[in-house]
Amino acid sequence: MQLDEHLKILGVNDALHAVVMSCAQGVFDIANVVHTGEILGYAGTQNVFGESQLKLDVVSNDLLIAELKKLPSIHMIASEELDDEQELHADGDFSVAFDPLDGSSLVDVNFAVGTIIAIYPKGSFIGKKASEMRAAVVAVYGPRTTLFVAVAGKGTHQYLLTSGGFELQKEKMKVDDEGRYFAPGNLRACAKNPQYKALVDYWLANQYTLRYSGGMVPDMNHILVKGRGVFTYPGYSDEPNGKLRLLYECGTMSFLMIEAGGAASDGAMSLLDKPLEHLDQRSPIFVGSKKEVEKALEFFIMG
Repeated sequence: MQLDEHLKILGVNDALHAVVMSCAQGVFDIANVVHTGEILGYAGTQNVFGESQLKLDVVSNDLLIAELKKLPSIHMIASEELDDEQELHADGDFSVAFDPLDGSSLVDVNFAVGTIIAIYPKGSFIGKKASEMRAAVVAVYGPRTTLFVAVAGKGTHQYLLTSGGFELQKEKMKVDDEGRYFAPGNLRACAKNPQYKALVDYWLANQYTLRYSGGMVPDMNHILVKGRGVFTYPGYSDEPNGKLRLLYECGTMSFLMIEAGGAASDGAMSLLDKPLEHLDQRSPIFVGSKKEVEKALEFFIMG
């Protein structure tokens, strides 16, 4: 079953259906560029956050925006590669935020990378919470291109890019409450964060299996596909709010995981309930199987 048909069976309304399909087309376009490997190296520019842009970052951003511009229903967009949120169509009903190529620094070593897209009701992203999200679309560019789509209240589903389009692979994915896989973001923080060091020691002592690629998208992909595990990126003295952005990464991934029965927290509250104060807002994240998230948080609460 193709994505288009499956969205209709899920009861997704026509307006949201069109936005998801537009995002999927953008992913298809990006996949073609990523898999040819012809556009590598730095673009010689920086994004608004002062990070050097790879050529693939810029091209991926342009491809996704080009697709979204075709839809009159898109009111506003925000991207990691843009200076600010931008209005596309004044009468649009949706606002779309995205990281066009998450983990792009891994492209040169041929690791999996991805695209993260959040679809919200119209209006500015400032003040919004991930709980308001209408849908999340996350792509993984590995040996194959796969797509996760989560629609509010309708679960998380996986699709495979084939010659005929995105074909349903796994419907209503479920993440078990427990599962001994761990993906520890920013292990360097252990040197200054004894709670994180204690948590990592716990995982090792209890024979958890390390599954960490250096990219959030493939690590979350592993948890969703295997149906268990935990991803963490806590803060520490140098980066008290961590490195990952609430709008472009943490909120969207949390929505995807919670729709699959998992959990997501910043250490104090659900990441779905955390309001966005500014586009560059960072947040610690603990996400995955419910009991694994709870266990991880115990170390920080006790600390």
